[in-house]
Amino acid sequence: MLIDSASSVAPQEVQEGTRIRWLITADQGAPNFAMRVIEIDPGIVFQPHDHPFEHEIYVLEGKGMLTNPDGDVGEMLPHKYVLVPPDEVHGYRNTGDEVLKFICVIPLQH
Repeated sequence: MLIDSASSVAPQEVQEGTRIRWLITADQGAPNFAMRVIEIDPGIVFQPHDHPFEHEIYVLEGKGMLTNPDGDVGEMLPHKYVLVPPDEVHGYRNTGDEVLKFICVIPLQH
């Protein structure tokens, strides 16, 4: 078993104003899924993109919008959850005054 604090995991900057903390991966003994915390600074847009696997999201803090190439899809607020199906184009925009922080679980790509 593993129990630790998310603050003990160094953030990886993926673009200016956007960081990912890889909390649980194969390195910790998880054979099927990766758990990440994504942090997006106020005013930052994480551009729409897609992947061949689903994303399971749970919003922890902040306020934002889930987006696609056509615009806003839905508001991201604490305690809301999101399922992004495989190959669906999606992005995120922080619309609040604090960091938008959410858990994002994805299957490990072997």
